[in-house]
Amino acid sequence: MNINPVGWFEIYVQDMDRAKRFYESVFQVKLERLDSPAEMKIDLWSFPMAKDQMGASGALVKMEDGPSGGNAVLIYFTCADCAVEAARAMPSGGKLIREKMSIGQYGFIALIADTEGNMIGLHSML
Repeated sequence: MNINPVGWFEIYVQDMDRAKRFYESVFQVKLERLDSPAEMKIDLWSFPMAKDQMGASGALVKMEDGPSGGNAVLIYFTCADCAVEAARAMPSGGKLIREKMSIGQYGFIALIADTEGNMIGLHSML
């Protein structure tokens, strides 16, 4: 494989307004509405993406019968210091699952849950 293994992610939600507030608050970003075909009836809000940087972007997705929670996949967001975003989880309506912890030479991680029951990871080198 000669490309980055992850090209996109989707986080399924039940309450888009609540989920948007959570992610915009925790990561201090503004999500952008994406158009979807009218017949699909999908509400999509994407995370900002710097096209000349490493990593993948993705979106919050609300659709009829769309699952949320359950954690079949764990997504890690890159942070300067994962403790900062972890500290924003509870005031933003989420939960702190695991405080910042060392993973040795690979840096640090923290785990939080969003307002929809999805657990997400936070990763930083500091």
